Amino acid sequence: QVQPVESGGGLVQPGGSLRLSCVVSGFTFSNYGLDWYRQAPGKERELVASINNSGGWTNYADSVKGRFTISRDNNKNTAFLQMNALKLEDTALYLCKVQSQIFGTWGQGTQVTVSS
Repeated sequence: QVQPVESGGGLVQPGGSLRLSCVVSGFTFSNYGLDWYRQAPGKERELVASINNSGGWTNYADSVKGRFTISRDNNKNTAFLQMNALKLEDTALYLCKVQSQIFGTWGQGTQVTVSS
């Protein structure tokens, strides 16, 4: 079963940066778009950023636009989420998901905590 493996989360102060990674193997990664989501305690899961299969198109939630950058390396079956100028409200479990009904399963996610 295809399952994403997210990493790179941690504890960071407001204004800091983190780079998340998402590795997904077992299928043709370069054929599919990918989304990053986040879920904070007591809140609904939120779509944060999307990227198409080639990396030539990206889209962001208004809450992260200008601060986060999604990218991918199809040679390494890996997607990234560069997060800059982090705010307290960015604290959440971050998950990636392939845009596919067959391969779009959820991983364990990586926790990002922004705290002073």
